[in-house]
Amino acid sequence: MTSLIVETDGPVRTVWMNRPEKRNAIDSAMLQDLIGVLQAPVAAEDRVVVIRGKGPVFCSGLDMRERRESVGTGKASGIEVLLRAIELCPLPVVAVVQGDAIAGGNELALHCDLVVASEAARFGMSLAQVGMAPNWFLSKKLMEVLGPVVTREMLLLGDPLPAARLHALGLIARCVPVDALETEVAALVARLAANAPLSLKAMKATTVRQMSLLADIPHDDIEALVRAAMQSEDAREGMLARLEKRRAVFKGK
Repeated sequence: MTSLIVETDGPVRTVWMNRPEKRNAIDSAMLQDLIGVLQAPVAAEDRVVVIRGKGPVFCSGLDMRERRESVGTGKASGIEVLLRAIELCPLPVVAVVQGDAIAGGNELALHCDLVVASEAARFGMSLAQVGMAPNWFLSKKLMEVLGPVVTREMLLLGDPLPAARLHALGLIARCVPVDALETEVAALVARLAANAPLSLKAMKATTVRQMSLLADIPHDDIEALVRAAMQSEDAREGMLARLEKRRAVFKGK
């Protein structure tokens, strides 16, 4: 079974994450496939890209077993390349979040231009609970989309927030009952596909450029703190505890 399914219906390209038995955790193979699809040349008839997850969970983030093996090695996960590919895709990218979007899955959804979620969905960054931390690039997106108050709550507590709350705060585009999700997605995608393609490309490029300025703020010291957390004994313990379904014992080293 392939971990990624790509469907084309006229001007709409739908990308399905297809590891429901693993809560659509992004392993290295899926990551490279997603990057390839999002970086592929855009045809003149293309209008919209839709990202979805098979099963009850949108995406639980990067594959924990692969991630645990890389702790302490200094190896990059590649998630930044994927998220940047979403931003640089000239077409509007819509995330359809039917269930939990956690850690890298949360970032994946929030990097999309529009998020349509069901009332069953939750958005969260559980990294503090496993001894890890998001780097500058990932934190920047949370601040852009969620603002400082919700970003602090999401990061420092690590508990997922319901889609209905994010929608009430104006942080995601749509939140609808579970049984209305497909109808809402179809209507939104149809509206996007009917708009002028050159206008959409110009507007997307404008918004991405205007929100990119925070990347220029000096942050080498922040990245050093993040590396220390990501390569720590606590990070190894946190991920092992999560895999073993027990409470982690952190020692601050």
